[in-house]
Amino acid sequence: MSAQGLPPQPFRSVNVESSAISSPSLWERVSNWASEHRAVVYTIAGVAVVVTGAGIVYYYRDATRDQASTERRASKKERRKAKKEKEAAEKRAAESEEPSTNKRAKVESEPTEELPEVDESTVDSLTDQDRKDYAAKLKAAGNKAYGDKWYNEAIELYGKAIICKPDPIFYSNRAACYNALGQWEKVVEDTTAAINLDNEYVKALNRRANAYEHLEMYSEALLDYTASCIIDSFRNEASAQSVERLLKKVAEAKAKTIMETKQKRLPGATFITNYLQSFRAKPPPAGLEESAQLDEQTGKGQLQAGIVALDSKTSEAYEKAAACFDKALELDELGEYEAFAHNMRGTFRFLRGEAQEALDDLSRSTSLDPSLTQSFIKRASMHLELADRDAASGDFEHALEQSKEDPDIYYHRAQLHFILGEYTEAAKDYQKSIDLDKDFIFSHIQLGVTQYKMGSIASSMATFRRTIRNFEKVPDAYNYYGELLLDQQNYKDAIENFDKSIELEKQTKPSAMNVLPIVNKALALFQWKQDSTEAEKLCQKALIIDPDCDVAVVTMAQLLLQQGKVTDAMKYFERAAELSRTEAEVVNALSYSEATRTQIEVQQKYPQLASRLQGMGAMGGAGMR
Repeated sequence: MSAQGLPPQPFRSVNVESSAISSPSLWERVSNWASEHRAVVYTIAGVAVVVTGAGIVYYYRDATRDQASTERRASKKERRKAKKEKEAAEKRAAESEEPSTNKRAKVESEPTEELPEVDESTVDSLTDQDRKDYAAKLKAAGNKAYGDKWYNEAIELYGKAIICKPDPIFYSNRAACYNALGQWEKVVEDTTAAINLDNEYVKALNRRANAYEHLEMYSEALLDYTASCIIDSFRNEASAQSVERLLKKVAEAKAKTIMETKQKRLPGATFITNYLQSFRAKPPPAGLEESAQLDEQTGKGQLQAGIVALDSKTSEAYEKAAACFDKALELDELGEYEAFAHNMRGTFRFLRGEAQEALDDLSRSTSLDPSLTQSFIKRASMHLELADRDAASGDFEHALEQSKEDPDIYYHRAQLHFILGEYTEAAKDYQKSIDLDKDFIFSHIQLGVTQYKMGSIASSMATFRRTIRNFEKVPDAYNYYGELLLDQQNYKDAIENFDKSIELEKQTKPSAMNVLPIVNKALALFQWKQDSTEAEKLCQKALIIDPDCDVAVVTMAQLLLQQGKVTDAMKYFERAAELSRTEAEVVNALSYSEATRTQIEVQQKYPQLASRLQGMGAMGGAGMR
């Protein structure tokens, strides 16, 4: 791979409203699954973590199902049913926040002066029936006082009811009064007493979780909301949303601490290689060829050394290349190569997660040499990642002003359209890229993916079969075709294509093979035969080849989680956080690590919920999709 063939930055964390994106980050795809399968998110992180080889062609596994769901409008009857369910969920959520005051109490509250007088010194003289009757009257009076917002009086009345009968409802109702007064420590104290009496008391768990959140005890709040959701089978929408909110809040707090001390590093070789392949290969600038006699102690010599290092496609070689590009600009005296040097350094700065520095380098490159269209395209990709579509579109226009016959401009502009769900425009640009240069495999592959997203399944499959005929020795063609087959649950043919891709990887790149077909095969075996043992072995093999492959790490975590190996799964999610380059990626990884950690704590604190949680996982765990 030549140096000038570097791609723009991959679209890993695009902040756009469309979820139908060409290349969502690993964690975006996991989050998409989680939002659709809340009831099992603590047992399985079941999303297809399949990444294609171009670094910017991350195939979204649920493409056809997503489209079918959006094309079919719900019937009037279905919409009425959905509305009723939503209203019921909102009602349950509302009822969980305060004592019942909207229904007539079974025992009418009496005027305060007629209520029984009782305290700890007199309660022992009462019969069991008297205690029960007194408690009911005091509770009813407390409910009325609460409804009238006489919270201190209600607290006193519930307190007397508790003396007569230590009932979890009385503690929870008194906690609601403290909640209204903002006395969060008291809320925690009373709800804890209620939960000690009834450890599946959802209302008390929700109240305590709310108090913990106000006290900024987010991990404790997350644990309570999670237990509440499991007990209630995730029927309470408000609690489920609270779990998601707190997962993010806990993860954000930890991510901020991690990022303050996190050393910037390059991602794994698999990602970098895939990233570099998204531009057509071009020879190095004249004078920087490997045969040129250049002193490595000069800026030009360092540029040349960096270009040569790229061809090895190993982690060590990429580290060397990045250092060479940094050193080249430090030594200066680059002359006509200065724009190219900023382009290269900007590329690796982005890969290290240094977004602003990378943007500065690309801007400098475009100002020094506007004819270097690759810098405009890379900068457009970065603008799109920062949700600035206008700036991204502007950069593509600037690139086209320099060259209307550059196929890479159309290919990457097609990515912008794809990410925004503009599939017709994307298909046009992919085809234009092919018309200008039919020998770039990823234009064909992405056109096939676009057709698949548009629902043109037959056209998509035909495109992939034609691609395989024209690129029969390129492993990527078989890998991506296998993904489509896997999406259609054609497991046997999918695995055959993954095996073909793996074999070609060994033949063509024995020292730097792409491990994604291995991970894909693991997923296929798990979905098809539930063969977790072989799936784990394949993921381990991928991690031996590329220890920093985030896809393999997260897939392993998912496999372990599906089997109930929660502690081991958590370690892999934590490893994924270590491999993440940006704070957003760290947050996403830690969200799943915290979800897994919370599952362990729930099972330890509430052993009776363990089997219920596993049952939920069994209902949703047919496949990691």
